[in-house]
Amino acid sequence: MTSPPAQRPNPLHLLAAFASGGLLTLAIFVNGEAGRLGGAMFSSWLAHGVGTIVAIVFLAVVWRGQRAAAAEATAKIGKAPLWAYIGGLLGAVTVMLTSTSVNSPLALAGTLALGLAGQVVLSLAADFWGLLGLPKRRLDLRDAGAVILIATGSLLIILFGLGAA
Repeated sequence: MTSPPAQRPNPLHLLAAFASGGLLTLAIFVNGEAGRLGGAMFSSWLAHGVGTIVAIVFLAVVWRGQRAAAAEATAKIGKAPLWAYIGGLLGAVTVMLTSTSVNSPLALAGTLALGLAGQVVLSLAADFWGLLGLPKRRLDLRDAGAVILIATGSLLIILFGLGAA
């Protein structure tokens, strides 16, 4: 696969991505508090248990008025590639890891900074090699610059954050 032609991003998509970063920060903080009080496993169970209940209620409300769409969505479930089913496992491990690292000298800012660095590095690798069905994309100096800036920023947050403790 090759890259599709470049398009201007929709401002709502940019806002949604930015908002998801803020929500992720709140989730990591809350999960970290749960981890501090009950351990990483408890934090993961709590986050995913509540998430499951909310998803069931949401689906019941949405699908109640859209029976045809619900039937179509249910029919597509069996067509997902096998790797798509590891999302829950990855989420559980992520909650446990962040719950632990937030309660370390890294704190919330260091955890998020290193998490962002890990996300960028893995996403660039996925783009380059076309992992999980993504279109392959040639990396350039801007990508390297972004990684260097994020790594430098992460290092500054961690070093100055540790010095302040």
